[in-house]
Amino acid sequence: MTTVARPAAASAVSAASAADRNQPHSAAPAQPAALPSVHMRALLTWIAVFSALTVVQLLVGPYVKGFPMLLRTLVITGIVVPAVVYTLVPNLLKVRAAVLRRRG
Repeated sequence: MTTVARPAAASAVSAASAADRNQPHSAAPAQPAALPSVHMRALLTWIAVFSALTVVQLLVGPYVKGFPMLLRTLVITGIVVPAVVYTLVPNLLKVRAAVLRRRG
């Protein structure tokens, strides 16, 4: 099997790179916020899990009190884990980033 170079694709690439060279460059591109250390992430996760478990136990606890322990744990963690992963920890990370931006 032989490979044939496509001149149209090559000229499109060179035209795009030429266009990039002609564009004025802004100051520095926005740097993404650095990820917090593993210790900070563990602390934020602990805060989220503790608070979510406390609230869910207060709200759902009376309804699942008669359930066997494993089923009770399944119900509570089924509520807490998605809440922590999809809402609480990302929001805590955003709050942390906002606080760090205000300081610096």
